Amino acid sequence: MASRTEMLMEKLRELQASSGEVEAAAIVSVDGLSMASALPAGIEEDRVSAMSAAMLSLGERIATELTRGELEQVNVKGENGYVILTAIGEEAVLTVLARKDAKLGLILL
Repeated sequence: MASRTEMLMEKLRELQASSGEVEAAAIVSVDGLSMASALPAGIEEDRVSAMSAAMLSLGERIATELTRGELEQVNVKGENGYVILTAIGEEAVLTVLARKDAKLGLILL
């Protein structure tokens, strides 16, 4: 029987395989600890985890203080693509790196 981490990693690989627009993905605890990741060489898992948790925390604070309700997602657009952070319950965040020409509507489904 596969461990929880192995099952999560398989789901991340399936996400990448389902769309050529997804370059990398990770599931991170709100404390910044990596739960599973499918990252290319050159992208440090610990850095992705720490930045994802920090961005989720900041997004939650902004959403609350500006009366936007409970945070669902944070999107960052850069010249080389997107970083999409989606809250998974209260304990984790899904971080997806997408290409600059990605169709976000399809990724977000």
